[in-house]
Amino acid sequence: MPDHPGVYKYYNEASELIYVGKAKSLKKRVSSYFVKGTGLNHKTRKMVKEIRKIEIALVNSEFDALLLENNLIKQNQPRYNILLRDDKTYPYLLLTDEHFPQIYPTRRMVAGKGTYFGPFASVKAMNNVLDLIRSVFTVRTCRLDLSPEKIKEKKYKVCLEYHIGNCLGPCEGLQKEDDYLKDIEQAKHILKGNMAVAKNFFKEKMQTEAENLAFEKAQYFKEKLDLLEKYQAKSLIANPSIKDLDVFAIVSDEKFSYVNYLKIINGAVIITKTVELKKKLDESESELLLTAIIRLRDQFKSDAPEIIVNIHFEEEFEGLNIYVPKIGDKKKLVDLSLKNAKYYKQEKLLTSGEVKDKKFRVLKQLQSDLSLKEMPDHIECFDNSNIQGSNPVASMVCFLNGKPAIKEYRHYHIKTVEGPNDFASMTEVVGRRYKRLIEEEKPLPKLIVIDGGKGQLSSSVEALKNLGIYGKIPIIGIAKRLEEIYFPEDQFPLHIDKKSESLRLLQRIRDEAHRFAITFHRQVRSKKAFGSELTEIEGIGKLMAEKLLKHFKSIKKIKEASQAELEEVIGRAKTEKLMAWLENKKSG
Repeated sequence: MPDHPGVYKYYNEASELIYVGKAKSLKKRVSSYFVKGTGLNHKTRKMVKEIRKIEIALVNSEFDALLLENNLIKQNQPRYNILLRDDKTYPYLLLTDEHFPQIYPTRRMVAGKGTYFGPFASVKAMNNVLDLIRSVFTVRTCRLDLSPEKIKEKKYKVCLEYHIGNCLGPCEGLQKEDDYLKDIEQAKHILKGNMAVAKNFFKEKMQTEAENLAFEKAQYFKEKLDLLEKYQAKSLIANPSIKDLDVFAIVSDEKFSYVNYLKIINGAVIITKTVELKKKLDESESELLLTAIIRLRDQFKSDAPEIIVNIHFEEEFEGLNIYVPKIGDKKKLVDLSLKNAKYYKQEKLLTSGEVKDKKFRVLKQLQSDLSLKEMPDHIECFDNSNIQGSNPVASMVCFLNGKPAIKEYRHYHIKTVEGPNDFASMTEVVGRRYKRLIEEEKPLPKLIVIDGGKGQLSSSVEALKNLGIYGKIPIIGIAKRLEEIYFPEDQFPLHIDKKSESLRLLQRIRDEAHRFAITFHRQVRSKKAFGSELTEIEGIGKLMAEKLLKHFKSIKKIKEASQAELEEVIGRAKTEKLMAWLENKKSG
């Protein structure tokens, strides 16, 4: 093997290409597969056992090796090479090579038909560009053959597009081809993502017409300029000083890596695309990212001189200026790309067969959103209820596997707090709940939710600290006004996507705790009110009223009880007085 940059190809016994690799030094790289003690993983050793023939191709530099490797993998898709899952056909915009060129979408590239712009990462993105061009320039939408001979023969008539001002009627010779091509030249700049040239063109036209006092024409060009600026505002503007840049970010799990690509031209993100790479030989993240960089730049025809990424490469590549930005707008772009890659990974996990059951899918989502170590299949939520300090009570609801476990719900009378003090009440209730669970050696929840903001959360944390279990159970507060999630000792709240299933689950748990607390509070108020009324009956004092409530559990059941049932509790004489009072209350 020569000590020279190049590409090596491994074939199996059936002469099938099973792996393509690139190397700065073919001698060192290829020999590393066959030297004992090199620490090859199981998958790589399996591949080496299949090798029966090796072919090499010498190139001038490692960058050339990268490009050649990419082409060979794309053509042959060897079994052991990294698989980039992206088999869809992307749309292009075709600028035809003919008289009065057309611009229209296509998915097939035919040599000699014209100039192709793209590919576009989505049909929507492509249509947005096409709509912009058609609204700013008078480009024909018909497919007629507008050769000079056909126009002279007067074979065509203008259509509706002419009458509504979208076309200037080249089919009837009403527009000169030179004027039409000026619009096409400006449209090319937009198709290339270079909005600045088109904007300057209309700005100059507007100023010229204004100087000539042709204000209607100046207004016409101003409207075109406004359309361009409005369209550009829809793109993410990074910094207009950032001219031409490619941004890549990678996140990985055990089997796959996910790479996001942002293409920046004149400070605007014009393409965003995330792809999935399947690991074949336990490749490093830098190797996977480099593969994605080469393939995506090739696919989207990028020749940006600068590439920024989120991980460091151990070696430099001649022909590729790759680095990790530390601060500024470029660092923000890398963070944005990383956010896209993480979101894609999260969506893949949720829609994959690994999390088929909806309840576990939501819990996995919640685990991810809150960065929990364990899936929160046991959640407990606390809420207080009092009206101006009267009859203060609290509730605790329990959700197991994302569903309410009603038998585990608990009501609490506040015992140690005087007056309307939600913070102290929360400290008491949380402390009582988990002191009892610890004493009874019952399992603690995987997540505690407090209905309230920082104050209630801090009070609950104090209770956990008193019990010595703070840090062992994740605890959060959820503030109702903006649905903000608060973490202990964290200054800023977390905002979960309002449409996400995980936030809806938290809202449902919080609302259930609130409902349970309010219902209990009403019952307590009602009992106290009814109990005080009972004491007005001759012969029934406070103790007798409490005895009735304790036995029948509710006011409703006292009213529904038969005379015999009441006599068993308070005797015949008092029962007769009670029933007469209830009858009088009904008729009154």
